[in-house]
Amino acid sequence: MLLLRHIAYYQAMNTPLVAPRKDTNQGSLAIVGMGMTLGSHLTPLSRSHIEQADVIFAGLSDNIVEQWLERLHPDVRSLQPYYQEGKSRRKTYEEWVELMMTEVRAGKRVCGVFYGHPGIFAWSPHKVIEVARAEGFQAHMEPGISAEDCLYADLGIDPGTVGCQHFEAGQLLFYERRIDPSAYLVLWQVGLVGDRSLARFTTSGAYRQVLVDVLSKDYPLDHEIILYRAVTLPIQKPRIRRIALRDLPHVDVPTEETVILPPAAPLKPNREIRERLAALDKLEKEASPA
Repeated sequence: MLLLRHIAYYQAMNTPLVAPRKDTNQGSLAIVGMGMTLGSHLTPLSRSHIEQADVIFAGLSDNIVEQWLERLHPDVRSLQPYYQEGKSRRKTYEEWVELMMTEVRAGKRVCGVFYGHPGIFAWSPHKVIEVARAEGFQAHMEPGISAEDCLYADLGIDPGTVGCQHFEAGQLLFYERRIDPSAYLVLWQVGLVGDRSLARFTTSGAYRQVLVDVLSKDYPLDHEIILYRAVTLPIQKPRIRRIALRDLPHVDVPTEETVILPPAAPLKPNREIRERLAALDKLEKEASPA
């Protein structure tokens, strides 16, 4: 079962660094990203943290990736069994934090290995680092290649051309967010959209219809959208489907798939600001020595 990460409610985690204790059996924590594709995305530094750790906690995309990790370290403890249908994911993630901190407090060098980038759509990695630092332990995060990185490569999207907005899909339903239809819009966890319990693994097409109703305020219903899934094994190819926005409630959307809405409107020139900039250019040119 693919691990589910839900960040419907981000929390500020600006815990100040605390000087580590002086005892010789000091535990430590490293949170690293495995990347999306087995083997090829793991950085040398992250691999070093894995190999030098006393214990590994694994939050990975599937059992094959987990088995590959077990070849790098003899003590890999899967976090997947803590998921249960009907159990709040928030409780599961709190359990993950306590599992890792128990070993850190015991003086172990702990490494948490998460698929993709360990800090993206991942409450537990940020929280366990916050807790470890607050208790005086050394703790840090190493980045990894995320689904977002793969998305840009597989779909040929450059976010620097017209801009790119990212939202956890539920935020568009739970909050009043401003969408810019002249930029790309990337929606994460559409397969769970509308879930307020944090205890379900999927929601039905009726919930996606609510999302479509919200999006239809800025996009025509026949606007082509993209459903995308990055590869996790080198033998796979990315899954890319193109459908009309109106059809989103009627197709299966697994949690690991991301929905991308290409721009539906051209960029609108800001003539007032352009005139101000032109005036500044003129002043600087006049003030410069001949």
